Amino acid sequence: MPNAPSPVERRRVDPVTEIPAAESREAAQHFERLLSYETDCWDVHVALTAGHGSFVLLDVRTPAAFAAGHVPGAVNLPVRLISEERVAGYARETLIVVYCNGPHCNGADRAACALARLGRPVKKMIGGVTGWKEEGFALTTD
Repeated sequence: MPNAPSPVERRRVDPVTEIPAAESREAAQHFERLLSYETDCWDVHVALTAGHGSFVLLDVRTPAAFAAGHVPGAVNLPVRLISEERVAGYARETLIVVYCNGPHCNGADRAACALARLGRPVKKMIGGVTGWKEEGFALTTD
């Protein structure tokens, strides 16, 4: 009967491969599902720069934060004000992409939840304003 691994041998276990990777089909399904919930700053920037009008970009921070600097093309709708009446001007099938300050803020998650409860297609722009700036993209005060 083999002996239990010593503390030194346990430290040699590769934490990356200790648990095998998922089967490729399952991994593809997992990551496709993840991407159905979120997008990132780079992809939003590429779409906006190319002039794609296939989504509405909502900045769900306060009006003061929005005025201080926001992603070009974004519309301000603070999370606490999201309602059917406020989004009625957008076709029901229009994708709404939400963002807030960044990874330390759950405003985008709250907004996405509220919009999903209204039956609206929604994605979160991960990184928010922090991620946008870290990518080297400029904010606007227009």
